[in-house]
Amino acid sequence: MTTQTVAVIDFETTGMSPAQGARATEVAAVLVEGGRIVGRFQSLMNSGAWVPPFIEQLTGISNAMLAGAPPARAVMHEVMRFTRGCPLVAHNAAFDRGFWQAEAARADCERDAAHDFACTLLLSRRLYPEAPNHRLGTLARLHRLPDSGRAHRALADAEVTAHLLLRMLADLRERHAALADAEVDHALLCTLQRTPRQQMARCIERLATAPAG
Repeated sequence: MTTQTVAVIDFETTGMSPAQGARATEVAAVLVEGGRIVGRFQSLMNSGAWVPPFIEQLTGISNAMLAGAPPARAVMHEVMRFTRGCPLVAHNAAFDRGFWQAEAARADCERDAAHDFACTLLLSRRLYPEAPNHRLGTLARLHRLPDSGRAHRALADAEVTAHLLLRMLADLRERHAALADAEVDHALLCTLQRTPRQQMARCIERLATAPAG
């Protein structure tokens, strides 16, 4: 199991994309190290954006709740400090990456070079082709992951994703002898999520036996 600390990120938002004017309403970060969860951060965030009724029904986050929430700018600075130096993981990372970058830019946060995303959705397509689909809830039921609370709330979804990540790391080590005594780190996950499933064993063998440095 990797000893590297990674941060599993999840956002709740007013819509699908910052490019379409959507804003974040909640963010959570769960730190994973040495095979376990070692830290948690969660906050609502008030950007002044309006939450449509169907989003309120989905997430349970209302406009009234956000009215008393801390400013989005302050929350982004806080979560950036909490995750400083940690590579990031998310389920459907393209979605969370978009909001992470957009909200950080709006808040004038200093860029952290470590903040590259690995995606548990892409990895699940390679590791679990038998799954009916690769939604987080489906994978949680398939693997009997701990129930962390209401779906579509940032901390609950981040914790489920963290447990899915831990399951993936364990399965990679169990399935591939080359990883039995090797570090399964964030860089390896980022490589594997771009590797066709049929080529994963060869890719892992090559990377695990490559000379250090």
